[in-house]
Amino acid sequence: MPERAQGRIVRVVAGFYDVEVEGRTVRCRARGVLKKRGVHPVAGDVVRVSAAGPSEGVVEDVLPRKNVLIRPPVANVDLAVLVFSVREPALNRHLLDRLLVQMELESIPPLLCWSKCDLLEERSEFAKEVSVYARLGYPMIYVSSVTKEGIEEVRNRLRGKVSVVTGQSGVGKSSLLNVLHPGLGLAVGDVSRRLGRGRHTTRWVEFLALGDDTYVADTPGFGVVSFGKELGPEQLVRGFPELLRAGRGCQYRGCLHIGEEGCAVRAALDEGRIDPVRYEHYREWVLELRRTRDDRYR
Repeated sequence: MPERAQGRIVRVVAGFYDVEVEGRTVRCRARGVLKKRGVHPVAGDVVRVSAAGPSEGVVEDVLPRKNVLIRPPVANVDLAVLVFSVREPALNRHLLDRLLVQMELESIPPLLCWSKCDLLEERSEFAKEVSVYARLGYPMIYVSSVTKEGIEEVRNRLRGKVSVVTGQSGVGKSSLLNVLHPGLGLAVGDVSRRLGRGRHTTRWVEFLALGDDTYVADTPGFGVVSFGKELGPEQLVRGFPELLRAGRGCQYRGCLHIGEEGCAVRAALDEGRIDPVRYEHYREWVLELRRTRDDRYR
């Protein structure tokens, strides 16, 4: 490794950072001054490193990010592949909407992958359940690690990008990546029959090289996603494109769309132009962010 070089963090585990530098991976520690400055390197960060031995280095600085996610902790993402199964476990719209809000706030294009589609004998009911996302313009693909349906389309979407694959536990993210790139040998977990949710098989964030300039982050599955402390209730609407559009017709600026007089969002909801499930999620999270802010300033 050169005395000083630039690379991308491809794996973070136990306080170590594996940085890809000129075609090789260097195990690094972070310079203490970064922590003092409040900078916490994450997978996907482009960093400057210095040599600390034949195959070891030190992360000296983190270059400016174009985006960053809190959970999963990744940066500089071109595409977010949100994997949710059609069955086993059942679709968790609460988590899906929360992840979509995160991607909208960070301007990361999402791709919805409905996994385990081989378990569906008739797709019409499931298609109806997720039709709201099609109407919002989110691209979606039915995929199966068993029949290989949709695999080539996903592979084409990933090509030449830095992507993150995330979603609910037990939906088959690792199985999908194993099919996309045979030989990875990622651990695959079964769905807990008693709890109806998956067991975590990915314990850290790691970028996997699937080809030239193509990286995919396999991330732990989640049952809940937390918003960052810096997000205020006034900013949440930016994560809901349909509410943002409807809200332009509100009578005054700063409307939170949860009961104000002359609210165009509430009018659109009453007229059936806004999905009530997504609106209820928005309302719940506005109140959550209000409580968080109030607690912070007590």
